[in-house]
Amino acid sequence: MIQIIFSILFLQTLLFASFSGVIIDQKTSLPINNAIVSDSVHSIKSDENGSFSINSDENIYHVKAYGYRPLSFSTDNSSRVIQVEPITVKALYLTFWAANTTSDRVKNIIEIIDTTNINAVVVDIKNEYGSTLYYTSFKQANSYGAHKKRTNRDIQKFMDLMKSKNVYTIARIVTFKDEIQALNNHDYAIKKENGKVWRNADNMAWVDPFDTRAHEYAISMAEEAAKVGFDEINFDYIRFPAKSGLVYSKENTQENRIKAIGDFLDLAQMRLRKYGVFISVDTYGNICWSVDSDNNIGQSVESLAQHADYLAPMLYPSGFASGSFYFKHPSEHPHAVIYRSIKNIQDQIDPKRIRPWLQYFRDYAHKRREYKKFEVQEQIRATQDINTSGWMMWSPSSRYHKSYFED
Repeated sequence: MIQIIFSILFLQTLLFASFSGVIIDQKTSLPINNAIVSDSVHSIKSDENGSFSINSDENIYHVKAYGYRPLSFSTDNSSRVIQVEPITVKALYLTFWAANTTSDRVKNIIEIIDTTNINAVVVDIKNEYGSTLYYTSFKQANSYGAHKKRTNRDIQKFMDLMKSKNVYTIARIVTFKDEIQALNNHDYAIKKENGKVWRNADNMAWVDPFDTRAHEYAISMAEEAAKVGFDEINFDYIRFPAKSGLVYSKENTQENRIKAIGDFLDLAQMRLRKYGVFISVDTYGNICWSVDSDNNIGQSVESLAQHADYLAPMLYPSGFASGSFYFKHPSEHPHAVIYRSIKNIQDQIDPKRIRPWLQYFRDYAHKRREYKKFEVQEQIRATQDINTSGWMMWSPSSRYHKSYFED
């Protein structure tokens, strides 16, 4: 028996090499606890001393630590001390129609990056209609014609430009709201009770979040973004529609909804592990105030914190109803809205894992206040005061003023 056990251990040693090291902060040289170290199949976490040991027959590993840039390294030429670079992400949203190297919007954003502390962009890879930014190798989407309205004819040139500026790149993927996919897959499009495909107020169809075919489609698109070098995948509309009376493939209960979103994210983590990218999830801002509810859309802070790397609540002050925070007009109090919302969930998720969407557009709900430098900087100040991992700024037109981001 002893000889058999020895033989098994010897065989495991031959099949799986062990690599050990220490993860430290590049600037402070302090160890990093709970950094995720992965090969293409397995993930482990570093201990309080930053130490880790992973058994694998691969020689490329990835490190993800919250508040740091993702890092990939090879065991062939790597030190046993792995240094990761801290980053507070300060991102500007770049619309689907402007994300190419000839765009004036890109030129403006690059100037802002060169002269301020902006260090990241969010780019639409698949928009609400289901169109892809560039021609991908995803054959299913291409067969539907998803690439026909693409606006970027050279994604590698675009990515090279961003990397030359050391820009942290976030790929936004609209998940279950997808007109093109629904049109071509009527059997798992969300339907009305009369059997017809349901469309929301934007006249867009959705696919059923319970259906694993919808999961596979969105994650395949995420892989396309990871392949070209994006640092993070941001899933938007990763939820059920906020609409009653719709027909799904499973019973529409809170338990089932939460499980469906969790299953999607678990599959995404598994499929994207080999690329070393972070995964973030967009949510309504009121998720920060709905402790025991999924708001009928399958999202709660507790559930998402178990499956995603970062939570990105849309904390637009204009998005909160009159009376919220005891303010008649919440949009008049940009700092308080952001700060209080994040503080309310800090016992459920570390603020370092929160990167909220901030408002860069005119108030549409209260007093029609223009959001200018003061309002923008008050929101940013709130994220600093509560110690988030940064923020993402939403301008529907991707027009930004450089002076708003100057120290």
